[in-house]
Amino acid sequence: MIWQSPVRLWLLLGVLALAAAYLVAQRRRTRYAVRFTNLRLLDRVAPRRPTWRRHLPAGLFLAMLALLVVGFARPTAEVRVPRERATVMVAVDVSTSMLAGDVEPDRLSAAKSAARRFADGLPREFNVGLVAFAGSAAVLVPPGTDREALHDGIERLAEGATGVQGTAIGEAISTSLGAVKALDDKASTEPPPARIILLSDGANTSGMDPVDAAAEAVALDVPVHSISFGTPGGFVDRGGRPIQVPVDGETLRAVAEQTGGGFHEAGTSAELRAVYDDIGSSVGWRTVRQDVSARFIGLGLVFAMGAAVGSMRWFSRLP
Repeated sequence: MIWQSPVRLWLLLGVLALAAAYLVAQRRRTRYAVRFTNLRLLDRVAPRRPTWRRHLPAGLFLAMLALLVVGFARPTAEVRVPRERATVMVAVDVSTSMLAGDVEPDRLSAAKSAARRFADGLPREFNVGLVAFAGSAAVLVPPGTDREALHDGIERLAEGATGVQGTAIGEAISTSLGAVKALDDKASTEPPPARIILLSDGANTSGMDPVDAAAEAVALDVPVHSISFGTPGGFVDRGGRPIQVPVDGETLRAVAEQTGGGFHEAGTSAELRAVYDDIGSSVGWRTVRQDVSARFIGLGLVFAMGAAVGSMRWFSRLP
């Protein structure tokens, strides 16, 4: 923590002086009571008072003064705030391999559920869009703040939604970048701070080279966070014949490293939710230093109220 007016913290010495004076005064009262030898009479003229209660209002009052002094020194701290025009594109693989049942109930259903949870966990002012890709890529929901439209788009995710077989990771990245650049009138010249969250279970098999798409993302300063979803033993049933579709994350790893994003692996629905939670805690935020004196002043006022209530309740007077 950094103070904008640290010299004001010297006022804490005054608070310490008051605390010391209070302790001295209490010690003197104890000595006077000991010198008063007629204990029966002492009980009549000075009945026993609660021990800790009589010190509580004074303690709260001194704590209030200390907190107000700290607030007066104008402390600052680093605070995470949402980026203005922050945009997140969620790209989901809808190729045939995503029907593999190695993840309950299947890879695609688990991906849809996790994507919905991820979007709902982002700040409402974030622009969130949805891209579906298989052998080609298409924007199902342009980036915006309408979460209902996004939910509808996620529900429409289905195997073969793009009409072309394959896995076009490069096309998914390029299509997502196009949606970012079309966000608003300023986006073509002043692209918003953006992230692409790309989920797939395989390597690139068609369309644009992922390396070229990643280079485009680097030029726009848009990191790609990739998620490799599935297990090595995954398979799909085609007419009673199992076809092996093991997860392959090498392309996704390379894209994430090239663009400065993060690469994640998930083999279960729970792991996928954890990955999305981890990504959601970092995308679209920036750290700024803000004045946090109100925290200390507010807490000081709470302590002041506590001191007043305690003193009125037990001693029928304000401290």
